[in-house]
Amino acid sequence: MNTTSQPDPVRLEIFKNLYQFNAEQMGIVLQNTAASVNIKERLDFSCAIFDQSGLLVANAPHIPVHLGSMSESVRSLINDKADTLKAGNVYLSNNPYNGGTHLPDVTAITPVFLNSPTTPHSPLPTPLFYVASRGHQADIGGITPGSMPSNSTTVEEEGILFDNFLLVEEGNFRETQVRELLLNHRYPARNPDQNIADFKAQIAANERGAQELRKMVAQYGLDTVQTYMKFVQDNAEEAVRRAIDVLKDGSFTYQMDSGAQIQVKVTIHRETRSATIDFTGTSQQLNSNFNAPKAVTQAAVLYVFRTLVDDNIPLNAGCLNPLEIIVPEGCMLNPTYPAAVVAGNVETSQAIVDALYGALGVMSASQGTMNNFTFGNQRYQYYETICGGSGAGVNFDGTDAVQTHMTNSRLTDPEVLETRYPVLLESFSLRPNSGGKGKHSGGNGVIRRIKFLENMTANILSNHRSVAPFGLNGGGVGLIGRNWVQRRDGSQENLDSTGTVEMQPGDVFVIETPGGGGFGNKM
Repeated sequence: MNTTSQPDPVRLEIFKNLYQFNAEQMGIVLQNTAASVNIKERLDFSCAIFDQSGLLVANAPHIPVHLGSMSESVRSLINDKADTLKAGNVYLSNNPYNGGTHLPDVTAITPVFLNSPTTPHSPLPTPLFYVASRGHQADIGGITPGSMPSNSTTVEEEGILFDNFLLVEEGNFRETQVRELLLNHRYPARNPDQNIADFKAQIAANERGAQELRKMVAQYGLDTVQTYMKFVQDNAEEAVRRAIDVLKDGSFTYQMDSGAQIQVKVTIHRETRSATIDFTGTSQQLNSNFNAPKAVTQAAVLYVFRTLVDDNIPLNAGCLNPLEIIVPEGCMLNPTYPAAVVAGNVETSQAIVDALYGALGVMSASQGTMNNFTFGNQRYQYYETICGGSGAGVNFDGTDAVQTHMTNSRLTDPEVLETRYPVLLESFSLRPNSGGKGKHSGGNGVIRRIKFLENMTANILSNHRSVAPFGLNGGGVGLIGRNWVQRRDGSQENLDSTGTVEMQPGDVFVIETPGGGGFGNKM
């Protein structure tokens, strides 16, 4: 086919869906072959395909905080290893300063070649595409089981850092080397067998993505496949520019429970149909783990602008082209090594999203937290995020008991949870009247009670336990969340937004999640 400067509308739709279908196929393989509850049951993973430059082309609708940041990991690999990339190689990365989110989210990246050199002295071919899968490991080391400590102050305390580590070399899985890295650390991984099993599942998922891309090239030709990758990105760019056309300037200051603040100013440039998102004035890098890597900040901005688009487009690199993002180095949204970041990925990302919606005036705050709950010991490690209320908008109510914004994972089925771990899910219910009132009301949070049957260390990483999720245009605030432990003897122990506690058999950990803010005065 002759490629042109303008896409054929029918072909554009076909290729847009083909690229996304490819990523979805990767996700199915990953879910089916993974070992951990985290990936297999909770679906805490993301898969995507990238062009020759490492720019995101398409993804499956997985986890927004992963998808908007993965491109930075791929481009880091290209910058770091471009001269040594070979067919059959797979790399691992979770470096928060190179496109990673936090250490449990480990990305496997596979360069995709169409053919290999025919003789030993042939120049190395260049990868034509990249495929990547990011999965949240149940444990990657660190000072607490589950690798989500409430009180880490350096990234080392959060686990093992992989920086473009060669996991598979020309088809050979380097198990000895990866096992050594998992165990040879001040705070080693607690279950390396499970890590390795999940890494193999990610390798398999990437291989499926590579196969599907090769099939597309065989059917349509390389020129067409690459040209339409660009067209799909251009289409997403134009869709975001159309969304920007109807926005107004705005600013917002968002307070965290810790006293830190996110300051954002959005300036709309009508003539260029673009926007500047400026985080100047945000708190400096924190001594806690609520620092969000710059890639996470970018992912949150990308998510917000993607949600403002009515068209059915894949989230990709084109969405970023109309956006100038200013994040001062050394602030909590662009920290420098060795800042702790485990909560920045899961908690601060949610705050960035709500701050942006507040600045744009389109939606009240959602629960503004993922209510990250981990527990474990040397034998068991488990992690979950817990739903809450979503915020109301100009013409809609919030939703009860839903995962909001940057998270999109499931909760483990009670039967699986109780089969795999020595706990009982005592109850899981709506939290009545926790959504903010207004012309449109915010959604309600939930109450989750988990009883422990063995000694375990439990951690909670959350927000909105002292600052309420905001309402807009006269709408009421959402109810703040609560974390507490009911001891076997009937005594009650209240916890802050973040906390680590030793659980004994018969103790119950109770998490009450926040409601969303209301929108507009109630008539």
